[in-house]
Amino acid sequence: MKAAQISNYSKTIKAQVNEVPVPEINEHEVLIKVKAAAINPLEMLIMTGSVKLIQDYTFPLTIGNELAGVVEKVGKQVHGFSIGDDVYGRLPIEKIGAIAEYAAVDAAALAIMPKNVSYEEAAAVALTGLTAYQGLHEELNVRSGKTVFIPGGSGSFGQMAVPIAKTLGLKVIVSGNAESRERTMQLGADQYLDYATQNYEDLLTNVDYVIDTLGPKEFKKELSILKQGGRLLSLRTGPNKRFAKDRKFPFWKQTLFSLAGAGYDRAAKKHGVEYRFIFVRSDGGQLKEITSIVEANQIVPALHPKRFTIAEINEALELVATGRPKGKVIITF
Repeated sequence: MKAAQISNYSKTIKAQVNEVPVPEINEHEVLIKVKAAAINPLEMLIMTGSVKLIQDYTFPLTIGNELAGVVEKVGKQVHGFSIGDDVYGRLPIEKIGAIAEYAAVDAAALAIMPKNVSYEEAAAVALTGLTAYQGLHEELNVRSGKTVFIPGGSGSFGQMAVPIAKTLGLKVIVSGNAESRERTMQLGADQYLDYATQNYEDLLTNVDYVIDTLGPKEFKKELSILKQGGRLLSLRTGPNKRFAKDRKFPFWKQTLFSLAGAGYDRAAKKHGVEYRFIFVRSDGGQLKEITSIVEANQIVPALHPKRFTIAEINEALELVATGRPKGKVIITF
């Protein structure tokens, strides 16, 4: 089978398409014939070694973190899936490999696909959906009636975060480009700010929660709009001491993350708020709940107009790395 692989960490974002054996499954896994795989900014972090303190890999490594496809084989201890099922999922971080013709995946990471989406659309839901779900439920521990602001929330993350936040009873404010206003409001956002003409720092105050999608340059502005006791959750800025402790990393790693995130923690403490960082994990049970939200709200994620083949993997990776896709970038099989 064909698989997109890297042979080492490198600052050059480039993969090779190699012929490799179809993977064997263990008793807890299913073999998936991959129909579509999505490319995320996480691919760049993995390929450059930027997250190797969180998860280090052996090589050659088949890349890709989320997929949709058809179950071809089922392990002896697997329950709830049968041959022929259409499934989707965010692969366990310790065993990725979605950008390949076949993938062996722990059944606990998977769910049956939402009925209202295609394989390509399903592949675009899992990682962002789980990020939003875990961020709101576990990291922010949100409460109904509170306000969440998502700067840069007009993209693929916001497509999932907005409806999930609304099901939790939150007031949702989003900033993004003018073209995405109508779509984001239709998903349930209560207020939309055009970043080109409106500065959220001047317009917002006493916000309960902020979910950062933009990274370190926005950190101080995001802190400034939070109320005392509020929480800032970042997908981009970087891990800190709490992140390492929550994941029960060894002491030496906790020390490194404490040092790396010390500046963010100090700034947050000065504002009387809490800073958190999320690195999303696989969870088939949560994905079932996300499936219900996708079906109930008829959510169909925006995809980049061009579908790429595995032979075009580097063109697709470059598009995501530059930050200019018009929706989720998809590899189809």
